[in-house]
Amino acid sequence: MSSKDTKLPPYEPEKIEKKWQKKWAEKKVFEVELDPKKEKYYCLEMYPYPSATLHMGHLRNYSIGDCFARYKRMRGFNVLYPMGYDSFGLPAENAAIQHSIDPEKWTDDNITQIKSQQKRIGLSYDWRREVYSHDENYYKWNQWIFLKIFEKDLAYRDNSYVNWCPSCNTVLANEQVINGKCWRCSSIVTQKFLEQWLFKIRNYADELLYKLDEIDWPERVKVMQRNWIGRSEGTDIEFEIADTHEKIRIFTTRADTLYGCTFMVFAPEHPLVEKWVNGTKYEKPFKKFYEEVLQQEKFQRISITVEKKGMFIGKYAINPVNDKKIPVYVGNFVVFEYGAGAIMAVPAHDQRDFEFAKKFDIPIVVVIQPFDYELNVEKMIRAYEGDGSLINSEEFNQLENRMAIKEISKKLENVGKGKETINYKLRDWLISRQRYWGTPIPIIYCEKCGVVPVPYKELPVKLPKDIQFTGSGNPLETSKEFVNCKCPKCKGDARRETDTMDTFVDSSWYFFRFCDPNNTNAIFDTEIIDYFMPVNQYIGGIEHAIMHLLYARFFTKILRDLGLYKHDEPFLKLLTQGMVNKEHPYCPTCRKFLHHGEYKANKCVSCKTPYEMKSAKMSKSLGNVVDPNVLVDKYGADTSRFFILFWANPAKEMEWSDKGVEFTWNFTNKTYNLLLEEPTDFRTKETIDDQFIKFHLHKTIRDVTKSIEALQLRDAAYGLYQFIEKLRNYKNRPVKQEIFKECITKTTLLLSPFMPHFCEEIWEIYGHKNFISLEKWPTFDKQNITPNLEYKWNLLQDLISDVKNILKVIKIEKIRKIQLIVAKNWKYSLFKLISDEFKKGTERKELMKKIMQTDLRQYGKQVNILLNKILKNPNILPPIKLIQTDELDFYKAIEANLANKFSATIEILKEEETSEEKAVQAIPGKPVIIIN
Repeated sequence: MSSKDTKLPPYEPEKIEKKWQKKWAEKKVFEVELDPKKEKYYCLEMYPYPSATLHMGHLRNYSIGDCFARYKRMRGFNVLYPMGYDSFGLPAENAAIQHSIDPEKWTDDNITQIKSQQKRIGLSYDWRREVYSHDENYYKWNQWIFLKIFEKDLAYRDNSYVNWCPSCNTVLANEQVINGKCWRCSSIVTQKFLEQWLFKIRNYADELLYKLDEIDWPERVKVMQRNWIGRSEGTDIEFEIADTHEKIRIFTTRADTLYGCTFMVFAPEHPLVEKWVNGTKYEKPFKKFYEEVLQQEKFQRISITVEKKGMFIGKYAINPVNDKKIPVYVGNFVVFEYGAGAIMAVPAHDQRDFEFAKKFDIPIVVVIQPFDYELNVEKMIRAYEGDGSLINSEEFNQLENRMAIKEISKKLENVGKGKETINYKLRDWLISRQRYWGTPIPIIYCEKCGVVPVPYKELPVKLPKDIQFTGSGNPLETSKEFVNCKCPKCKGDARRETDTMDTFVDSSWYFFRFCDPNNTNAIFDTEIIDYFMPVNQYIGGIEHAIMHLLYARFFTKILRDLGLYKHDEPFLKLLTQGMVNKEHPYCPTCRKFLHHGEYKANKCVSCKTPYEMKSAKMSKSLGNVVDPNVLVDKYGADTSRFFILFWANPAKEMEWSDKGVEFTWNFTNKTYNLLLEEPTDFRTKETIDDQFIKFHLHKTIRDVTKSIEALQLRDAAYGLYQFIEKLRNYKNRPVKQEIFKECITKTTLLLSPFMPHFCEEIWEIYGHKNFISLEKWPTFDKQNITPNLEYKWNLLQDLISDVKNILKVIKIEKIRKIQLIVAKNWKYSLFKLISDEFKKGTERKELMKKIMQTDLRQYGKQVNILLNKILKNPNILPPIKLIQTDELDFYKAIEANLANKFSATIEILKEEETSEEKAVQAIPGKPVIIIN
């Protein structure tokens, strides 16, 4: 701390931050090993795809994780906090196709750049534990897991549909299909049958569903997974296509409505549809319809509010219970990924089907009659979706519809056209990708031996370098050296599998590898895993709720069943951080956010309507991004981090504010000066000011600790900000040296997870030799947070507020004197008696009787007035035992503070000592205030 005569060095964030980042690295401060004597804590953010630069969402994610990891470290935990890169994926391959760039070099360059940005922020990772998905020492174990899954009969080949570009002669990922067209050549994308590898995740569907109840995750995420797994009890029903005799199995939970099925609707993407219309009069209109539908977002199509579109395709199906022919349509509200990619349509009892039937004049047959009224088809304006009795359903007429589900299912089973079943929306995980930049699937095909797994000793199957990236076909097939091999069994000529694994495989177990990243002999050491796993706190975006988080849970159960892990789940707690938003021009007429060039001179270019400023997620496409690099370069990492954490709690969306950044920068500088500049004056005698600042210090330690534990980091940061402002006011008057020293020491410790470099620098200036990052988290003393002190502090605030309110009313420019008139002694006795009786639940009549049995009866009229006042507002009763002398002593203790604040003389009187008429209004804890 600088003395009055020593000039305080300026706060230079870049210099300070680089200094401490270097020291942390040199001293290996954040490196961690297995230590059975210490309790572990595993904090992890979802490892990122290395897309060259950090965006503001990254900065927020890492600031949250690092703050929490630093806090847990100071709480004495052995904290594992690693970082790696989900470095396989489509962008690298697209770069290779478009710009003839080696995908490995492109990826490595991006990792170098993003890592330098992460280090610039000062994240406390154990960098030795870094893993990259594209490192052969990592993807070797992807292949090892695949072989184990294959051995357990949980991996199999099947014909599955893929997006196919007929012009490029290649499979397209969903991301490469833009409005139903190929991203490269704009040809219409079709669906094609291709033999591919799948994992039997459905075998674990029930466990994946029920174990959700045992983990501390946001309910929103759990609901999303439950819906995706989609367990339902119902009936599989077989429909036959009339002229081709092809059979389609439809799952429904409403077999009771089967007699009301008057048509079927197929998804336009369903491969059978293209086969049926080819060479017919329906081919041309279907292709036009298909192209139109594929421009709609796939899962928005199933929304009840979307306009129902479709067309008849010339086919008929047979209703299996009454053998009636029903027309087959295609419709935009059916998607291939859901169920069978086709539905049985019951327009009388399903609203979407009703709207479709009305639009295409399809017959509507009521089969469920409500219990209390009768439906008339001609008068129906919407589907009836409630319960009732069956009609128009042959032998099942008069049966209650819920009972009919089982009976109709039995009939279907008896005739071999259906059966009761438990269905899951969840499909087996298709892991094959016709891509280069992924993990090669360790399978060999031999004409003699069939499908042969690559021997473990030959892992990893490495990606070849002699690849031609043409954008056509499967890239691995261009490497003859890779494709042509010998069969491990018969040693004859064979071919390698040329598909690579879905990159979700990489992210489904990387959190295990972080525990033992350099193990070359095993996927990991189970002793190390037993110590560090499961992850205590996982942090990432809600967009990963279904795929990544579900697959990670599936892989964890596989590893458990292989005897490699003793728990059921990978992540005990999950935080899904909110998005970072920023105001951006929005056109209320066009009802969209305007991209660059779509607005000019405060108006929408298209419709000339004045635009509004609305909050939108930061995105490059809108052009409303703020570059974290620019932010950190201008204000430093600590100011940037504190702003991110201070502005919104992690789970909430965060609204960007340039003024907020400036505010935080000013706060950082003021706090630097507060913590390092000597107070102007000291004193030896303890005063009420000292009691108050100790009260606030220890209350802040308690509240900040509680908030961080709950990951309410905004609440914690705001609590720190409030205390620092109180400490600044305390310092403006003579201070007690040891109390001030305790305050600045513990404040620096509390700030450390939020502003680590800043606090390391201050800690060193204080003369400490150890890193503040490794210091113990401060603890609070309950003796300093008593109800008595809290009440007195609130009393002072109420008093100041009351004086200010009076001044607003009477509008006196200069105050001479403020009189505080304290209530008579008997009022304290009355308040205590009433408070005690309230706690017992005594009613008013009985309470008045008890009061009249005491000496208080002599104040009968005033007692009645006060009792009525208390009954109307019980909060005026002091929460502590209060006597007149205590209140008088308190006002005397704060007399100098009040005199200084209002530049006036303070006079403290008892009600019985003054003739002031208003004095009678004084009550315990609420003096009458007279201003002259």
